[in-house]
Amino acid sequence: MKQPFFYDVTLRDGNQALKKPWNTSEKEIIFNKLLELGVQGIEVGFSGASDMDFEACRYLADIAPKNVVISGLARAVKGDIDKVAHAIKHAPKPRIHTFIAMNPLGLEYVLKKPLTEVKKIAIDAVSYAKSVLPTYGEVQFSVEHFGDCRENLDEVIEAVQDIVKAGANVINLPNTVERFRPMEFIEMVKKVRLALPEDIIIAVHCHNDLGMASATTVESYFAGATQLECSLNGLGERAGNTNMYEVAVALYNSGVDVPLNMQNIYETSLLVSEMANVPIWEKAPIIGYDALAHRSGIHQDGVVKTKHLEKGAYRAFNPELIGRGDAEKLGFTSQSGKTAIYELINSTQYQISMQEAVYLAPFAKQKAENVGELSLKQLLKLYFDEICDVKGPFKLSDFTKIGADKFNLSFNRNNEEFDVIVKGSGPLDACINALKKSGFPLELEHYEQHAIEDLANEKEKSKAMSVLHFNDNGNIIIARAINTSTAQANVQAVFNGLNLMFKS
Repeated sequence: MKQPFFYDVTLRDGNQALKKPWNTSEKEIIFNKLLELGVQGIEVGFSGASDMDFEACRYLADIAPKNVVISGLARAVKGDIDKVAHAIKHAPKPRIHTFIAMNPLGLEYVLKKPLTEVKKIAIDAVSYAKSVLPTYGEVQFSVEHFGDCRENLDEVIEAVQDIVKAGANVINLPNTVERFRPMEFIEMVKKVRLALPEDIIIAVHCHNDLGMASATTVESYFAGATQLECSLNGLGERAGNTNMYEVAVALYNSGVDVPLNMQNIYETSLLVSEMANVPIWEKAPIIGYDALAHRSGIHQDGVVKTKHLEKGAYRAFNPELIGRGDAEKLGFTSQSGKTAIYELINSTQYQISMQEAVYLAPFAKQKAENVGELSLKQLLKLYFDEICDVKGPFKLSDFTKIGADKFNLSFNRNNEEFDVIVKGSGPLDACINALKKSGFPLELEHYEQHAIEDLANEKEKSKAMSVLHFNDNGNIIIARAINTSTAQANVQAVFNGLNLMFKS
C-alpha cells in the first residue's frame, strides 16, 4: 500500500470559512507550520477570490520548498485557471486544482446543464490547465459533490476517465456535504479506483456535517485513495473539513507509516486556534483539554494501573506522539474515588497513602457533589483539614518542654481535661509516655520526618511533616501532621492518630 499523501486545505477551505480570513503574513505563519509538520501538498488559496488571496498565493508559491506540491483552486473557467497559473508559476511543484459538480442535484438546479455538457467543460478546463503549466506541473480535478453521485455514478466514472485522458494527474472525490454513512461513500471510491489507471492519484476531500469526515477519510485510504485532503483543527465550511490530526493518529495506530512530524501537532493546533479565533472544544479528539482527562473512578483506576505501558487502558494514543507533554489528567468529581485522590495529592510535594486516600474520599465526594469538579487547591485544603488535622474526641491543648528531658502535655478528651508531666527522650517519646500515663497507650510502629517547602511564605523556608504508623489491634493506622516546629508536628500527628483510632 502506498504511503498516504497529506494535502492540506487549511489556507483555502479553512481560511474561506473564517469570519476574518487571513492576510498574506498570517497565511505565511500557517504555511511555515505546515512545512514543519511535513505535509506533502498545500492548497495555498483561491487566487480568483480577491486581490489579497491572489497575492498570498503568489508569495507562498515563491517561497515554497522543492519537495512540496503547491496548489491553487480554480473554477473550470479560463479566467480562474489563468489566475492560478500566474500565482503559482514560481512554485517548484505547481498544481492547478479545478472542479465542477456532476451530481444530479447540482446538474439540475445549480448548473442547469446536462452531464454531457458539464463533462466537456471539465475536459476543456483540464486541457487548458495542462497547457499553461510547465511540463513538471500537475492538474487535479475534483468531482464536486461526488458523495451525491450515487444515482449517476457509472456516467460520472465515464466522464472522469475522459478527464484523465485530457491530462488530469489527480482525481479528487469530495464528500462536499456529508449525508450518508461512510461505507456508502467508500464503496464509490473503490469503484473509481478500479476504473482508473494505477498511476492516477485518487484523493478524498471530506466535510464533517455528520461528524464522520475523519472516519470516511481513513477508510478511503484503505480503499485506494492515497491523497488525503485535511485541514488543521478541522477548519472548513459549516462543521468543517477532515481534521488532519485525527486521520494521522488513526492511521498511525493502524500501523501505517505516517509521513508527518506528528510531535508538532499539539503546538500547531494551539497556534491555529488562536489565529483563527476558533476555540478548541474541550472534548475535541486528540487536542481537546479533556481528551486526556479521566473523572470516573473506574477509569481512573485503569489509567493508574496502565500508566507505565505504551497502550493505556483508557488512552487512545501516547500524548508524546503529538508533542503533548502533559500526561493523562485525573479530575476529582463525585464520580471519582480513592485512586484520583492518591494520584493527585502525590503529584505535589505532599504525600498520602492509599489508606488515607480511602479515608479522605467521602469528604471529597461530599464537597464535589455541591461544587462540581474539585481543583487541586481544593483537594489539598481537604487534605490539610481532614488528614493533617483529624477531628475527634481528643483535642491537644498544649505541649511544652519544661526541662532537659521533662515535658508537660495538656489535652481534652470528650470534655475531660488532662494535664500530665512526664520524662521522655524527645517530644515524641514524651507525648506517648504522657498518653500512656493518662490511660491511652499507643504502639508506635514506624516514624518518618519530611521537609515541606512553604510556597506561600518566603520567610519560612520549610515545614516539617511527621508521619507515624500505629499498631491498633493488628491494624496499622497512618497519621501525619505539618507544622513549622518538628516537635509540634510530632505531637499533632500523635493526636491525629488517636482521633483516627477512637473516632467511632
